[in-house]
Amino acid sequence: MQLSEGNEAIRISEKFWNASIAELKQGYTCEGDGHLAVFHCLVCGEQFEKGIIYKDGDRFYEAERFAGLHVKSTHGGMFTWLLTLDKKLTGLTELQKGLLQAFRQSLSDAEAAKELGIGSTSTVRNHRFTLREKVKQARLFLAVMELAEEKPGASSPFVSIPRTAVMVDERFAITEQENTEILGAYFKQGLDGPLSEFPKKQKRKAAILRHLIQRFETGREYSEKEINAVLESAYPDYVTLRRYLIDYGLLDREDDGSSYWVKL
Repeated sequence: MQLSEGNEAIRISEKFWNASIAELKQGYTCEGDGHLAVFHCLVCGEQFEKGIIYKDGDRFYEAERFAGLHVKSTHGGMFTWLLTLDKKLTGLTELQKGLLQAFRQSLSDAEAAKELGIGSTSTVRNHRFTLREKVKQARLFLAVMELAEEKPGASSPFVSIPRTAVMVDERFAITEQENTEILGAYFKQGLDGPLSEFPKKQKRKAAILRHLIQRFETGREYSEKEINAVLESAYPDYVTLRRYLIDYGLLDREDDGSSYWVKL
């Protein structure tokens, strides 16, 4: 299997994390200029090429309009989809998500309190104030971070964390240089070759699992036998690799184990 085929989940995550606020809000990015422009969905990675006309029902759309329609019709729009992300990624509690949905629906504080069962308009008002303060803090933090990283000779950037990772902590604090060194140490016959051993240190495990998931194609369902075959070609203890890929949120499966797929 070609490594480039299974790299799509990582590429989607990289596009997502590198997107601007405006791009995150619209749900797609644009690469290329003029007639070579291609619009990429930040949720699933589907592409829409400028110059191609896309059809939906009895209506026809140019590429960018159709990209926006795709985000809304397929993923429910970015507001709804972003709220489905784990708290580790958004920092939002379930209550805060409910409040944001109420605010988007233009509910009054009294209506929001009733909708969410809070029982107090002052409580909703306080939460609204807190969320607005977080916006101010986030803007200042982004400005400070961008200024800090503008300095020449900055340290090696971090590899992107897969959006589906369920363990978003220091184990994924891996710089690109560290990632190269770890993979080189454990894939001694090349990145397409076998794994020499499965390490005990969590950061090294994360780097190896992030690499191994690229050996699977996104958008394809695998049987357990097929999953095992791909992993066994990398390491004899394929059961351990399979379990860790699931535990880390990189691979998903049906409850009965009848099918597996790469999580996006």
